[in-house]
Amino acid sequence: MTVTVTGTVTVAPGEPVQRALDEAGPGARVELAEGVHPGAVWIRHPGVTLAGAGPGRTVLAPGPSGGLPADVPRLHDAGPEVVSGVTVHGPGVADVRVEGLAVRGFSGAGVYAHSAARVTVHDVAAEDNAVWGVYLRESAACRITACRAHGSRYAGAALSFCPLSDHLVEGNDLHGNAFGLFVDNSSGVRAVRNACHGNAIGMLLLNQVYEGEPPGGVTDCLVAGNDLHGNCLAAGAEPDGLGAAGPPISGVGLALIGTHRVAVVDNHIHGNHPSGESVMGAGFVLGSSKDWGGDDVLDTHVLWNRVHGNTPLDHQLGADLARQCFAANTAGKGDPPESPGWRR
Repeated sequence: MTVTVTGTVTVAPGEPVQRALDEAGPGARVELAEGVHPGAVWIRHPGVTLAGAGPGRTVLAPGPSGGLPADVPRLHDAGPEVVSGVTVHGPGVADVRVEGLAVRGFSGAGVYAHSAARVTVHDVAAEDNAVWGVYLRESAACRITACRAHGSRYAGAALSFCPLSDHLVEGNDLHGNAFGLFVDNSSGVRAVRNACHGNAIGMLLLNQVYEGEPPGGVTDCLVAGNDLHGNCLAAGAEPDGLGAAGPPISGVGLALIGTHRVAVVDNHIHGNHPSGESVMGAGFVLGSSKDWGGDDVLDTHVLWNRVHGNTPLDHQLGADLARQCFAANTAGKGDPPESPGWRR
């Protein structure tokens, strides 16, 4: 390891990344040099930046031991054998940044943050991590920007039970997962200018009550300027397959289920076709989650969206239309067939 006068620690491939993080302490910048760095890491100090030379040049991959020290927090709802590439967790952990590297092939998440604040994941490629790509849980003011995530059983990027605060998911390419982006009982999320393609569902915003989980809800979110296309995989069909914990979903671009006060603006939702059974039947879906302890969709603003070339329908509006606002949207075939604010 090399330490500069500015306090930056540079770690060469084969040198212990975890030791560098632990010894550098709060506020440190730990740079991983170009190459493959074996082993998972735990960021437990505030103000830390973990940076690589770029996702095509610096790779964090499982090491020969395959595990972490016993006191490292494990991925939520997973067994001790499940290991995430980067874990961000600890008392008072905030202002952490992970950037410029690929996190590849872990049995848990690529990047996992729990009970932290102001965590930024930027320019990270989360590739073929078994459960999640980037998974931020019960954390405030999260940022996921300019990342690429594919090959996860659940979401490429997910915010789960994150309280109402300023969360940003921007400029990401999310493909080949069950969900591109999953906003799971999280509020205040701005999902803008993302490309979600080749998943079972491009984006899912879900308000659903789970036994033993914190209070949920999805409120006050913005979904704008996203390209949601070609989401044709099938999830939820196989017990150990893609999206195994959920109902069957396939061929959906964007779904808002039980959400309140979400603005859906200037999105392009096109070419989404189911390849298997699905509880949703359109490129764009509004639906209730009352049967799972949630609520009806209320106070949605759907403006200037282009929804075309999806099968079997372009939109499926399972909501009280009087409690929503639709304007200047274009679509082909929908349910109901004629709705104010939609034209062909």
